[in-house]
Amino acid sequence: MPHWLTGTLTCLLILLNTLVGIGPMLVLGILKVLIPHAGFRRWSSRWVMWIAETWAEINKAIFRLMTPTVWDIRCDTRLRGDHSYLVVSNHQSWVDIPALVQAFNRKTPYFKFFLKKELIWVPFLGLAFWALDYPFMKRYSKAHLARHPEDRGKDLEITRRACEKFRDLPVTVVNFLEGTRFTPQKHQAQASPYRHLLRPKSGGIAFVTAALGEQMRSLLDVTIVYPQAQPPGFWALVSGRVPRVVVDIRSCTLPAELFSGNYSDDPVFRERFQDWVNQLWLEKDERIGLLRAEFVQQHLHG
Repeated sequence: MPHWLTGTLTCLLILLNTLVGIGPMLVLGILKVLIPHAGFRRWSSRWVMWIAETWAEINKAIFRLMTPTVWDIRCDTRLRGDHSYLVVSNHQSWVDIPALVQAFNRKTPYFKFFLKKELIWVPFLGLAFWALDYPFMKRYSKAHLARHPEDRGKDLEITRRACEKFRDLPVTVVNFLEGTRFTPQKHQAQASPYRHLLRPKSGGIAFVTAALGEQMRSLLDVTIVYPQAQPPGFWALVSGRVPRVVVDIRSCTLPAELFSGNYSDDPVFRERFQDWVNQLWLEKDERIGLLRAEFVQQHLHG
């Protein structure tokens, strides 16, 4: 099939899958609002998660049927569905999301992103995010805190309360430390010290560890690499023009000292936390270089 037809049919199949799945999810989300019983909410959360995982699994089947993409997933540990994980990843493209789905769906608990509190008001999607127990967080700017010092620490407390439900269910929390997708322009504007990465933002991961505590000791360091010099967009993926995606997963344990300080108010702890993240990013940058060299070797011998 021509690429435009492959892309159109793939998008239609994904849309159909989404329309079938979102109805039951929204019904359960409404029932969670109307029936504030802890046992019912845990039961409905498990069913919502099952719907989301089934939706993701069907999408994986659609990609397998419609596109030639090889998902080269490398993992140095056995993943478990009854264990909580903190996932950190580089970010280059919207294709990163399907790549994470390919790597983790039904192997770890369904993953969550921390969302801005304002997103709960987005029609349909806000209720779906709420039904999926995505934690909504409220971040105060430095300017706001300067005017209202009484609000200092409230953002973390709001997030901690939002995450209380994770005490009963295992969770996978995903954090793109760069905070935005990599582009050469952003790389140059930042004067990034890394060859293949933007500067990491340590505050995001510090916020997660503070909110969830030592439940998040298991870290999965994910490196996503594409053979193309320019990372592909979502249309390139659905139209069958992404030959291969490497998802390299390294397991490590977060050091205990990263849970014992206040990132916002303690400059010594903040510097120690940033040093740990920068070392993680140095290793990731080297790994991306090695994986890209592997692509070149395969091309030369192909």
